[in-house]
Amino acid sequence: MSLLQAIVLGLVQGITEFLPISSTAHLRIIPALLGWADPGAFYSSFIQLGTVAAVILYFWRELIAVARGMIQGLKERAPIKTVEARLGWFVILGTFPVAIVGLLFKKHIETTLRSLYVISASMVALAVVLFIVERLAKHRRNMLELTARDALIVGCCQAVALIPGSSRSGTTLTGGLALGFKREDAARFSFLLSIPANVAAAVLEFKHHIHDADRPSDLMLAVGTAVAFGSGMAVIAGLLRFLRTRTTLVFVAYRLVLGVALFTMLKTGRLSPQTGLEGDRGTPAKGALTEPSQP
Repeated sequence: MSLLQAIVLGLVQGITEFLPISSTAHLRIIPALLGWADPGAFYSSFIQLGTVAAVILYFWRELIAVARGMIQGLKERAPIKTVEARLGWFVILGTFPVAIVGLLFKKHIETTLRSLYVISASMVALAVVLFIVERLAKHRRNMLELTARDALIVGCCQAVALIPGSSRSGTTLTGGLALGFKREDAARFSFLLSIPANVAAAVLEFKHHIHDADRPSDLMLAVGTAVAFGSGMAVIAGLLRFLRTRTTLVFVAYRLVLGVALFTMLKTGRLSPQTGLEGDRGTPAKGALTEPSQP
């Protein structure tokens, strides 16, 4: 991996992590289009630490209040007495589904499910679901009304995002909207829910691949993570402002266009569904953009 690749992929991660358009999909699609090898699940998971740091820094006051509320609640033997304490426990509860599903299907998530066919189908499928939910949603509830049931449902939606192309922010935002939450409040819970899930994924991948000879160098990991942090900070603020007054339909349209375009390139032979997957590292990224097959 070159310095340019690390910077570009860091930007892609930071920009797409919080938008409902799937960072994992873009980290597969863009290298494929540019003729680069797939950065792999390890690199994708590791540079998510940059966007996790962005969430922590952006919401640091709220996170401190949550931590204090949880500690105080445990001391007083009333763990869900305050709003802040409840939010903390609900984030933990909402993380269980993705942890369980991630461990059970880890091998498939890192290999077969990274096919560009899977990604194109996921892009279109969630676009349709998000469109329906956006049209039917009430947009009345706020974070103060969050319940354990809500957290578990949104957590299950987050587990669906283990399918590349689904989008973690997209599935959790859709789940929040379906439960009647305002767009900004659904997004805020989505941001907070991303912290334990992304940290756990990065730690697990690092543990399993730290000694791999073909993994990106520490310098490239650091560059990608730093760029993801900077761009992620800007996107968080921008998305929250956007959702206060606008719908998610622009993201629905983007997902549909990209999903259909990707499927078309795959069917016409312009792109291979397995382009640059992890097993191909060390060899040229096959099928980046190729000539259509002759009849």
